[in-house]
Amino acid sequence: MRNSKRALLLSGLLLLAIIVAIAGCISVTPTLPPTPTLPTTPIPPSPTPTVLPTPTGIPVTPTALPTSTAAPPTLQPTSTSAPLPPTPTNAPLTPPDAVGLKLVAQGFASPVGLAPSPDGTGRLFVVDQIGLIRIIAADGSLLDPPFLDVKNKMVGLVPAYDERGLLGLAFHPGFKQNGRFFVYYSAPLRAGAPQGWNCTSVISEFKVTAGDPNKADPASERIVLQIDKPQGNHNAGQITFGPDGFLYIAIGDGGGANDVGVGHNPAIGNGQDITDLLGNILRLDVDGGTPYGIPADNPFVGKPGSDEVYAFGLRNPYRISFDMGGAHELFVSDAGQALLEEVNIVTRGGNYGWRVKEASTFFDPGNPAVPAPTGPSVDAAGNPFIDPILEYPHSGTGIVGVAVIGGFVYRGTQVPGMQGAYVFGDYSARRDQADGRLFMGTRSAATGKWTMKELRINTSPDGKLNSFMRSFGQDSAGEGYALAADAPGPSGATGKVFKLVP
Repeated sequence: MRNSKRALLLSGLLLLAIIVAIAGCISVTPTLPPTPTLPTTPIPPSPTPTVLPTPTGIPVTPTALPTSTAAPPTLQPTSTSAPLPPTPTNAPLTPPDAVGLKLVAQGFASPVGLAPSPDGTGRLFVVDQIGLIRIIAADGSLLDPPFLDVKNKMVGLVPAYDERGLLGLAFHPGFKQNGRFFVYYSAPLRAGAPQGWNCTSVISEFKVTAGDPNKADPASERIVLQIDKPQGNHNAGQITFGPDGFLYIAIGDGGGANDVGVGHNPAIGNGQDITDLLGNILRLDVDGGTPYGIPADNPFVGKPGSDEVYAFGLRNPYRISFDMGGAHELFVSDAGQALLEEVNIVTRGGNYGWRVKEASTFFDPGNPAVPAPTGPSVDAAGNPFIDPILEYPHSGTGIVGVAVIGGFVYRGTQVPGMQGAYVFGDYSARRDQADGRLFMGTRSAATGKWTMKELRINTSPDGKLNSFMRSFGQDSAGEGYALAADAPGPSGATGKVFKLVP
């Protein structure tokens, strides 16, 4: 019995030893809770481009644009282990269908021009048609008093509507060193001008006050050029220095309508009269003589025609600008007569048709509301008329307007897809209501042909500007600005400067 118990005890101890040995050879993995999924912010797919609605002509009650500057949310990549690759610089960009407008400054009467100070200070100079140049400082504040006041030099303006006034500003390429700048304004008719004419367009040079970069010296004025005008409209007025260092000046055909009447060449109109300065783009060398010199390659030097003329055949080339990049082409918007608005790329010696043509159609000054069925294809010198790159009608379906407002080729970085596009607009779709438009023109890389579309204003409740479009401008970085006012004429203080944002 004792031996049996001992045998049983030994068997139990042996079995326990075997179990312990086996257990020591087995690796047991504990059960872990599932790994939590980290929250991610998905990147939404690119939206399908939308087709802009055709303007219906239904009156829209003007509403003030919101001044909120809140930035859109920043999209994050779905993985933090590897950042998304940058977009190749040569990747095709999809032009936007809408753009935002961020309020920069307000309180102007009629802002018709904006130019950056070419001295690295980040200042923006705003031309107010009533005779003032105001400075927007680099911190966004609107400085007071004005940089320049020429109201006492100008013709009296009609508050309800006027095309005269202070219309242009251009900084000399050496402004940082010499403080020189140039302006265009409408003065009372000078002594000796034809009796009964309306005003004299003046291009003058001024200098900055010594010791105060925010104040011009009014006593420094030097008159460069004066051009007498028979009527008060069609002044054009933008001036700019080209990449060649010469001053370019846009001059209308003299005013009135149809390029006929007092002060207009009765046979061919001023637009086709190369002996007259009206209806042209002029090019001057402001450093090459007194009061100016003539660039040696101006097209009519040594030939019949005015030496100052660079290009002709224009009606009212209200706004002009050089592309900051690319081939530095000269873009000129030319306000039409009764049917069409147009944008041209202007070249030396080019003839843009007026008054033989209005945009791409033949024009009859005796019946301006109907396109002429036929007309000549070349001018008096045998050179073909140059048609616009873009045009749109005053009425019908699709894009319409009453007066094209030229802009700029976008060379900034803040609005994706707009790089290399021409941004411009129209004063209003209807003359009696503040309904300005914003357009964008793009050129096909394959064909070279241009197409245009209207841009919605995505910071406006109804997608519209709800103001009269006045002008455009660019800063030194190539970013764009739109200038507008609620009043149709140079009066009040509803003028605003907006920056184009995504």
